[in-house]
Amino acid sequence: QVQLVESGGGSVQAGGSLRLSCVVSGSIYKINRMGWYRQAPGKQRELVATITSGGSTNYADSAKGRFTISRDNAKNTVYLQMNSLKPEDTAVYYCNYNAEILGVSYWGQGTQVTVSS
Repeated sequence: QVQLVESGGGSVQAGGSLRLSCVVSGSIYKINRMGWYRQAPGKQRELVATITSGGSTNYADSAKGRFTISRDNAKNTVYLQMNSLKPEDTAVYYCNYNAEILGVSYWGQGTQVTVSS
């Protein structure tokens, strides 16, 4: 089992910044992919960004140039730095741990991000 705990959400005005953190604990396989996803009211959950244990990153077009995903493997923590936030970034943000070789995927409980205009 793997547990994920997100933090760092909140309310900001458009143009502001937030940094999300996700601490992972439990039976962590060293080769994995961590990611941030978000779900706005009435919409499907969508990818924001992912990062592999080797440091390779992938971003949704909406996140490119504004968001940065990073990880500290020693602390089992993944971060999402969000700058130039827009009202359309308002959503619940979920952290994901995926160990494809084991066929397992776990989700955090989510953290709310609200951006006002």
